[in-house]
Amino acid sequence: MKQIVVLTGAGMSAESGIKTFRDADGLWEGHDVMQVASPQGFATNPELVLDFYNQRRRQLLTVEPNSAHLVLAKLERSYKVTIITQNIDDLHERAGSTDIIHLHGELLKARSIYDEFDVQPWTNDLNLGDLCERGYQLRPHIVWFGEAVPMIEKAMSICEKADILLIIGTSMQVYPAASLMHYVKAKTPIFYIDPKPALGSDHQITVIAKKATEGIHEVIDLMKV
Repeated sequence: MKQIVVLTGAGMSAESGIKTFRDADGLWEGHDVMQVASPQGFATNPELVLDFYNQRRRQLLTVEPNSAHLVLAKLERSYKVTIITQNIDDLHERAGSTDIIHLHGELLKARSIYDEFDVQPWTNDLNLGDLCERGYQLRPHIVWFGEAVPMIEKAMSICEKADILLIIGTSMQVYPAASLMHYVKAKTPIFYIDPKPALGSDHQITVIAKKATEGIHEVIDLMKV
């Protein structure tokens, strides 16, 4: 069974109503990114950071997977599929995909500031005073700017095994995630779906300049050829 590896970014979930955090001016919901997505920002104003992610979490619980999420889940009937996502939502899981690597963490989880491996499910607001069993403050289970990406090596090894690589809804500007396409074997077909693609088509890459829910069906047809 062929191994399909799928890299997904914010454009994958945008059609479900999940806002892409960063606006054209670089601000996230009116905040400088370092205020709400860095260890320094959390140390300076933890209440602001917790509120920022509480708002994101509340919104996530009101949306549903879109048709592109569902198509990827159905691919598991015919292929071995691993999804490597930059998204912190759980829409791939809710759509039915079973093998998912979250590079940047998960919004519906919290972890101890004392032990990064002390992670627990979290669907409510996360506030100052919410503590782990050892008595340390909990923080969002998110990889912030300046922090290591613990799942990147596993993602690299998965890409090395890919027979087909799909890239959906990502600007290919955020590293190290953007480097993953370079770990697939030479001549591995790459299909890139994005309405504003950052890459051009060549002998290996097929670019489909469409939204995820439109482009995914075109890619499925091309894979059958």
